[in-house]
Amino acid sequence: MKKEIKKSTVKTVNKKSSQKEMDDFLDTLLTKEPAEKKQKPKLANIKLEKLHPFEGHPYKVIDDESMEELKESIKEKGLLNRIIVRPLENTDEYEIISGHRRVHAAELLGIKEVPAVIYFIDRNEATVLMVDSNCQRDSVSPIEKGKAYKMKFDALSHQGKATSGQFVPKSDDNRTTAQIGADAGESYKTVQRFIRLTYLTPELQEYVDTGKMKVSPAVEISFLDEERQRDIVDCIEETDIFPSHAQTRRMRQLDTEGKLDYDSIKEIMSELKPNQVEKLKIPMDSIRRYAPKGATPKDIEELVVYLMKQNYERQCRMRDDGAR
Repeated sequence: MKKEIKKSTVKTVNKKSSQKEMDDFLDTLLTKEPAEKKQKPKLANIKLEKLHPFEGHPYKVIDDESMEELKESIKEKGLLNRIIVRPLENTDEYEIISGHRRVHAAELLGIKEVPAVIYFIDRNEATVLMVDSNCQRDSVSPIEKGKAYKMKFDALSHQGKATSGQFVPKSDDNRTTAQIGADAGESYKTVQRFIRLTYLTPELQEYVDTGKMKVSPAVEISFLDEERQRDIVDCIEETDIFPSHAQTRRMRQLDTEGKLDYDSIKEIMSELKPNQVEKLKIPMDSIRRYAPKGATPKDIEELVVYLMKQNYERQCRMRDDGAR
């Protein structure tokens, strides 16, 4: 293979070039990477004062029960896994790629330095590694995942990386989200849905993260402009009711027709949704003996409604008679 390439490319190289220059040129063609290799990762203990959070880091570091458990583990066993960092340009300090929670726990425990793996990589490579190192955690919220996927999407787009051999849609954006999905074990459409959540206002993002709003209606709302999104927030605060997926799809349709405003949003959200209708549940054992033989649950329901109606009408007649 190398000999064949030599024949076709030798004319592009100065005839006076050395054999080493020729080999370097061919190696570059064959690997599509610079002949000069990057510095390998190295192990080191780094003082906490030299560490900085990853810029735009999407994952929250919270002093909750999980953090207390991490502190107890570190206190008992030490830091079993090294954090991952990269050098900050023109400094002797480092940016944390993976290990923000461990660093915070170490700070709380008064630990002065932590074991680390130093990767000599650029910002885009670090972003990809940061996302891949954290997205498998069980505690990642929908908004955190959306922001992480968006960061990785931008990094891969800057790198111009294509996907691996699997079949994916032809557009560049779909190819990039397909790569992200392949790395995370999700479809490209799922990745796109999570990324859409980053287009929500902070209030709506908070509703999604707390579980008050489902992802599907939130994705539909993300296609509305900021003014319409804030109208929805106002309606939620006034009524304490969250729109359903079907309702947000109608809002989006009205928006494309130029007919969506605060009043139409409020009217849609005021509609009673199927899951808001109160239902009466009666154990079958308690009424089966009084029901006609062979009656189905639907038959019994209709009979109960009929008897309730008869009783209501009788009470109304008695009240009218007493008023005369």
